[in-house]
Amino acid sequence: MPHLTKFATGHAEVVSLCDIVYQRAIDTGKKYNIANTYPNIEALLAGVPFDLMLNLTDMQAHGRLNRQAILAGKNIWSEKPMANTYKEGKALLDLARSKNLRIWGAPAVVNSPQFAFMSKTLQEGKLGRVAAAHANYGHTGPTWSAFFYEKGGGSLPDLGVYNIASLTGLLGPAKSVIAMTSIVTPERTVDNKGKKIKVEAEDNAQLILEHAGGALSHIQCGFNYFDPHGHEGKGQNEHTIKIWGSDGNMGLVGYDWAPFGVDLATSWTEPPKRYVEDPGDYVWQQGATVISKAMADGSEPRINVEHALHVLEIIEAARKSGQNGRRIKLKSTFKWPMV
Repeated sequence: MPHLTKFATGHAEVVSLCDIVYQRAIDTGKKYNIANTYPNIEALLAGVPFDLMLNLTDMQAHGRLNRQAILAGKNIWSEKPMANTYKEGKALLDLARSKNLRIWGAPAVVNSPQFAFMSKTLQEGKLGRVAAAHANYGHTGPTWSAFFYEKGGGSLPDLGVYNIASLTGLLGPAKSVIAMTSIVTPERTVDNKGKKIKVEAEDNAQLILEHAGGALSHIQCGFNYFDPHGHEGKGQNEHTIKIWGSDGNMGLVGYDWAPFGVDLATSWTEPPKRYVEDPGDYVWQQGATVISKAMADGSEPRINVEHALHVLEIIEAARKSGQNGRRIKLKSTFKWPMV
């Protein structure tokens, strides 16, 4: 809300808020001067007309709520993932297109100037033949809601989704995936339950993606990572993404959802140089603002739904691979390169 109400001014207006904990909608409406509030999606869709619904709910509910909104004639910006399975996500896209509507899915990591710099560096061949990449993101786990640990939750759609989006966006669509997943902490205490809950979704995951040209990328994520930078990543100055080629390597400084530099090494004698230290207007919260502007002026944003669906298929395939120990071939793709 802080970002959307400030930066969408001129091309979008927030007209309604909805929350099943209705007091939250009322309080937020008062804070941001939003006149209309609703206690459930049925009331929202039957209420004051609007063009774009922002779905910021528990990830398990995304697919169901997105379908309800599309059937009611609404465009969608959905938090990640946009559905619980690739099949459900593809059906949402087909339904939206049949009604001449649009749906987009978070995250917005491809919007950062650091992502653009890394993409152009790769396309210009400055790293030579790309061989490998690594990405990681983790902390000790959210405490504010149980849904992260319930079936359909997990570290892959909450954390790994960022790195999967970044590496496929940089190296191109993945052809296959092999993975291992596990539960390290079988019980958690969360704020909205006030008691210990059983962890049903993976809180630890590692996967390897096969890209075109023989390049392989490795991603690790989890809810058991001691990290002094914490969930917010304040002060993070390490490479959370690294890409190696035959003529050079580069590393993303900070998390891909909050980057502040790219270190590029292409010399045997000179130290790496840091580029793109200024994030510009990029913040991870900007997805809905960018989509609103694109809808208003008819432009096409870099974020695209086929990429979000590809990331969703990778998450689902990684879990399947973790269960059966096999490499899983992928069928989805997206327009690439993205920059």
